[in-house]
Amino acid sequence: MRRPSCLSLFGAEPNTDALHRFETSWLLSPTILAGLRGLIALYIFTTIIVIWAWYGTHDDRIAIGQSFSYFTWLTYWGLGFYHLFAAIHTACYARTGRSVLFDRWPRACRALHGLLYATITTFPFLVTIVFWGILFKPPFYKETFPGWSNISQHGLNSLYALLEIILPTTAPHPWMAIPVLILLLAFYLCVAYITVHTEGFYTYSFLDPGSHGQKSGLVAGYCFGILAAIIIIFLISWSLIRLRVYLTAGKIKRAVRDPLRCQDGLGGVATGMRDSSMEVKPTPV
Repeated sequence: MRRPSCLSLFGAEPNTDALHRFETSWLLSPTILAGLRGLIALYIFTTIIVIWAWYGTHDDRIAIGQSFSYFTWLTYWGLGFYHLFAAIHTACYARTGRSVLFDRWPRACRALHGLLYATITTFPFLVTIVFWGILFKPPFYKETFPGWSNISQHGLNSLYALLEIILPTTAPHPWMAIPVLILLLAFYLCVAYITVHTEGFYTYSFLDPGSHGQKSGLVAGYCFGILAAIIIIFLISWSLIRLRVYLTAGKIKRAVRDPLRCQDGLGGVATGMRDSSMEVKPTPV
């Protein structure tokens, strides 16, 4: 029996290249999909710049540097860069009908892009749940700017993640993404406690074990709770993507110059067949 390659375990099999999973949608044309992703990236980076400008003009410049210690900010940066690169990949495909950058870069980049996709369709939901469920203190914001910034970073972030689950023709996440997500959370925990020793503050109050460690059990409980939450969120995200693949029956809106477009009988919408691994393959005419 042939053993799966490392790249296959991370969902970067060569036989799926023609599907252009990260650059196509079952609903939107590649051009519109690229534009939507570009607009989301523009809004995310504009939000970051505006918040930093607000810090700088309100005697809180130190908060700009401290922002890199927060999981919310790191996740938001990840969302921005994913949508930026996804927009570039999709725009190149819309223009040429090929995966221009993926074809030139090492194949490992496809696997890394898939892992980035797994993070931006799981971590934003975790951020939203933790913020509104644990950290937010009602009543709602009376000032416009704090309300807008928190909705942008702790509300719209999950909307962007949901759109990336629903709209593209991506396949369900590879199972190897689970240990990667857990490892990234562990790395962040290191960042949080390094921040305590270098900056003197806890990024999140539930990570504070108290001056004599009297809350260490509670901190451990929160950490294991977040671990369980990310696994559950991953399974929900995986299931939603699998459901979308099933309901769309492998439809792909291809670019005009895609060589396989001529095989499609629906004006650029290809209908594929699903095998046991939920791979969508174009049906030749």
